[in-house]
Amino acid sequence: MSKLPNVTTSIFSVMSKMAAEHNAINLSQGFPNFPVDERLTDIIAKLAKENVHQYTPMAGYPPLMDQIAKLVYTSYNRKINPESEVLVTAGATQGIFTSILALVKSGDEVVILDPSYDSYESPVLLCHAKPVRVALNDDYTPNWETIEKAFSAKTKMIIINNPHNPTGKILTDEDFLQLEKLLSKYPKALVLSDEVYEYITFEEKHISAHTIEFLLDRCIMVSSFGKSFHITGWKIGYTVAPEYLMKEIKKVHQFLVFSVNSISQVAISHYLDVVDVQLLGKFYQEKRDYFQKLLQNSRFELKPCEGTYFQVASYTSISNDDDVTFCKKLITDHGVAAIPISTFYSDHKDQKLIRFCFAKDNLTLEAAAKKLCEI
Repeated sequence: MSKLPNVTTSIFSVMSKMAAEHNAINLSQGFPNFPVDERLTDIIAKLAKENVHQYTPMAGYPPLMDQIAKLVYTSYNRKINPESEVLVTAGATQGIFTSILALVKSGDEVVILDPSYDSYESPVLLCHAKPVRVALNDDYTPNWETIEKAFSAKTKMIIINNPHNPTGKILTDEDFLQLEKLLSKYPKALVLSDEVYEYITFEEKHISAHTIEFLLDRCIMVSSFGKSFHITGWKIGYTVAPEYLMKEIKKVHQFLVFSVNSISQVAISHYLDVVDVQLLGKFYQEKRDYFQKLLQNSRFELKPCEGTYFQVASYTSISNDDDVTFCKKLITDHGVAAIPISTFYSDHKDQKLIRFCFAKDNLTLEAAAKKLCEI
């Protein structure tokens, strides 16, 4: 009998497979198609001949863990202990999975805000716990009254994603005040803060949970080098948590992964000496603005994008099809792949919205926009 009877092939895999079969431009799955920084590839080339190919310590390559502590301090003015509060993971998704498996027990409840990343629910189910899915408002702001109603004595965790995939929204000061008020009523509830797009924000910087004092002793932070440095295939990220939680997370990590790819850890530890993560927002804002300009004469209505490298668009003036059907036709009839937003909801709420990934080179964006403007 299946442990995940309702889990099917990910919509990202489905759309990418269809895109390949129909030779469509793939703006669905969230991976860049432009070259990696030559400084990083040069570091890798040099390291390939050095003695960096054996296991690292379980929690991570110590110089990289020191660099992570330095990065957290320079970015958020938060001091952390790299030995006891940092864990290098095989991608952010593994960090999420491991944290939930370590901290959530049978009978617990985990609040998930929809639309949500599809990797949140499955580890909760594998813990024999209950995912409690709560929809955001139609403008993708949190409805704290509804969220509070979803909490109970069984609530072990709430998962927040900021900047938010798929909507591109960022949480406000008021949101964190409401979260603090809520958590004060449930002192045993933890927060898992998925901030993999933390350096990809535009007009306004996102407010990291790293900067929220009341969260620091009850929050697991999840970050991604793959997203930040356009190296999604490396599958390397990290988590930060207070020592009492990290001890439990490391217990699961050592049997799930033990240690993460060694050469990538060494390479990133060197790369962090030369790269400025604060420039990422400007780089992707130019991408966002260019993509929006290319689509200004299309029939799509583009929604606000405050962060991430995703653009949500409404197609209500084009079709009455449900969003899954529309996305499939977009591939087969027009040669562009996107992601239907309904697949991020537990009830498959359909608002005739789709998500484009604009982390592509300009030629790809131009070719896709040309097709989209002809619809």
